[in-house]
Amino acid sequence: MITGSRETVKLARKLRSKMTLPEGKLWIELRKRPGGYEFRRQHPAGQFVLDFYCAAARLSVEVDGMAHDGAKAVSRDQRRSAWLRERGIATTRIPAREIVRDIETVVTRLVEICDCRRAPMGGSPLHHPADGPPPRIGKE
Repeated sequence: MITGSRETVKLARKLRSKMTLPEGKLWIELRKRPGGYEFRRQHPAGQFVLDFYCAAARLSVEVDGMAHDGAKAVSRDQRRSAWLRERGIATTRIPAREIVRDIETVVTRLVEICDCRRAPMGGSPLHHPADGPPPRIGKE
């Protein structure tokens, strides 16, 4: 589990009551646990507060509105993404206008991303214990 300092936790609590319209719309949908995934809103992570976080898929969801347009904001977003990546957490950025325009497509895409991140890596295992032991040589 990833968390932040006491100050970051306090900030996250404060931000939960000040969500933007697109964040609020997305939260209404994510509270329904689409695809069986639980999301947290305004989740503290180190010195950062993530807009939304799915622990099962180790996915940070950032809603990009006008506050993310400036050079300082872009630099901070890059630092946050790099910090999360070092900890095995992916970041997906969603333009605020897409949430307002087509929330269903946004939620469907988030579930797809979570599914991909939860899928086992590589191919099938060499042995399937649930199927029983492999056949003995000469007993096929």
